[in-house]
Amino acid sequence: MVVLENVTKRYRGPGGDTWVARDITATFPPGLSIGLLGRNGAGKSSLLRMIAGVTRPERGRIRRTGSMSWPVGFAGGFHGDLTGAQNARFVARIYGVDPQALVAFVAHFAELGDHLHRPFRGYSSGMRARLAFGLSMGIPFDTYLVDEVMSVGDAAFRTRSEALLHDRLSRGGAIIVSHSLQHLARLCTAGAVLEDGRLTLHDDIMTAIDHHRDNLGVAA
Repeated sequence: MVVLENVTKRYRGPGGDTWVARDITATFPPGLSIGLLGRNGAGKSSLLRMIAGVTRPERGRIRRTGSMSWPVGFAGGFHGDLTGAQNARFVARIYGVDPQALVAFVAHFAELGDHLHRPFRGYSSGMRARLAFGLSMGIPFDTYLVDEVMSVGDAAFRTRSEALLHDRLSRGGAIIVSHSLQHLARLCTAGAVLEDGRLTLHDDIMTAIDHHRDNLGVAA
């Protein structure tokens, strides 16, 4: 479960403030797959990083119960001088799983080939996302945080990724950010719409998608 209590976050820029959260109070129940929707620049990824604990809010607090992944697709926590395999072993020790088993899983799923044993700093953005996705799916979490990872790789890899995520969601929950409404409709049961720093929760993903389309002025 994730509970946001009076969470506020904004970024200041030359054109004015960009609000991610304006005093948001909300509860994401455990075991649900929730699609997080919002227009480009609304702050969905920033909100996901706050939920993960990667970024801190200006005010308010976020409470979490159960184990939670880092944002899948976010590779900012990996060490550039270590290889992909070394990063995987390091992550495995932090989360208390078998390092060799996790490396084997990542090698099979992420399809990085020899790059798995090369320094992370030389990875392309797609390779970084595939490593992060493979690591996240190789560790059992109660809640998965997923950020646009379905856009990585070719069609076959995206299909495998969605199938694996769907399998993981049969045993846990998730908060998923994606520009693909079709992906969200297939993977999620509930939804949340972020608009101008305000968050609206919906029990049904299709209701959330309709709300998002209304915000954009797009017909269903």
